[in-house]
Amino acid sequence: MKHITQNKLGLIDTIKSTLMSFLGVQKESVRERDFQHGRPLYFILTGIVLTILFVFLLIGVVKLILNSAGI
Repeated sequence: MKHITQNKLGLIDTIKSTLMSFLGVQKESVRERDFQHGRPLYFILTGIVLTILFVFLLIGVVKLILNSAGI
């Protein structure tokens, strides 16, 4: 695991932390890093975008299953 030497998290780190929070699995050290170096607005925006993508993914899967079932 790389150590953050700057005072902010990168985009990839923010996305990874948000995805892990969706699953409910997060190391204590990563959570502390997020609170110390992360910006709340970035986590909120990332969470909203990932939630919207997840909803569209679910809609697409349901449509695919319904189309393959002939409904």
